[in-house]
Amino acid sequence: MIKARRGPRGASVNESSGQPGNSGGPGAAGDRKERPRGPGGGLLMGRPFGVPVYVAPSWFLVAILITWIFGGQLERVLPDLGAVRYLVSLFFAIAFYASVLVHELAHTVAALRFKLPVRRIQLQFFGGVSEIEKESETPGREFVLAFVGPLLSMALAGVFWLAMRGVRPGTVPGVLLAGLMVSNLIVAVFNLLPGLPLDGGRMLRAVVWKISGKPMTGTVAAAWTGRVLAIVVLVALPLLSYSDDMRTDSTGSITDALLGAVLAAIIWTGAGNALRMARLRERLPDLRARSLTRRAVPVSSDTPLSEALRRANEAGARALVVVDGNGDPMALVREAAIVDVPEHRRPWVSVGGLSQDLQPGMRVSAELAGEELLDTLRATPATEYLVVEPTGEVYGVLSTSDVERAFVAAMARPSS
Repeated sequence: MIKARRGPRGASVNESSGQPGNSGGPGAAGDRKERPRGPGGGLLMGRPFGVPVYVAPSWFLVAILITWIFGGQLERVLPDLGAVRYLVSLFFAIAFYASVLVHELAHTVAALRFKLPVRRIQLQFFGGVSEIEKESETPGREFVLAFVGPLLSMALAGVFWLAMRGVRPGTVPGVLLAGLMVSNLIVAVFNLLPGLPLDGGRMLRAVVWKISGKPMTGTVAAAWTGRVLAIVVLVALPLLSYSDDMRTDSTGSITDALLGAVLAAIIWTGAGNALRMARLRERLPDLRARSLTRRAVPVSSDTPLSEALRRANEAGARALVVVDGNGDPMALVREAAIVDVPEHRRPWVSVGGLSQDLQPGMRVSAELAGEELLDTLRATPATEYLVVEPTGEVYGVLSTSDVERAFVAAMARPSS
């Protein structure tokens, strides 16, 4: 499945400093220095196409579960295997998740072809997610991006079916190939169900987007369809299993009911997250550097804080920029540092000791807005930024606290 990050890239301006905080079944369940274990990602297994692939710790639980369940089935089909059946089952679990990885790589390759950055692929409890950083620009691309995953899963099912023709049924290769064929077919069909966060939900979103001309309308339709789908899964899966079995032993029915509940929860949560993400992206353009920037006054580094604040008050400014002898900006006086200086000490404290030197990433354009603005701030974490005009003239100072307040206010507005 395709999954956006936990908020648009800009939804987290400065993760390390506490500033504005910078999806369902198999194949879709949903620091600058790379380490074997990423932040919440799991174990780094490789970088196909330059995209890191992580295996979450929860995958090992699923691998054990699949090994145990498939091993029990092999005992009935191939009783002569003995304990070796669990090694065969483990191989099946690994091969199945390799198929899930191919499903996710299909999304990744399509995204990269459309110039959409992919943060990572993660294999986890109920399959995998391809974390694509940005939304598709057109409904056609959205549809293709979603459809390629199930398409590859169907193609894999066909390959395994053809391979079955070349082996004898009732043998280890025959059973493995049959299992992989069926499992990939299930992955494809499940992901084609028309509700977010599944690939079919993204396809439905693309269709509604194309008809209505509004991506948000498509998201709302696909998200609510996903919630209806979650309820159907919650109710239908246990009922179908019970009507199939009519067992006197209720263990299987309880297991199916739990599975249905987990799948329904994943789909319901994913649909809700997709809806919140869409609303967030819809409101991000309201965040504009120009409208959020504070007016600033230039001061030399040896200026007493009390004098600097007097000048700022007279000019109606709320920020201080430290300049050199030529009037060129060198540093920004930190608001938090000003607050920490008692009023009686301010005549004796120079602004130079309360400032942060300007780094290249701390100069931002007044024209930035939305995700582009937040991406820029996130690239160089700081509490204040110097805002400049396209011509290079100083426009003012942008505080991340102001960005945070504007972000929260935008999200609090009722939907139109």
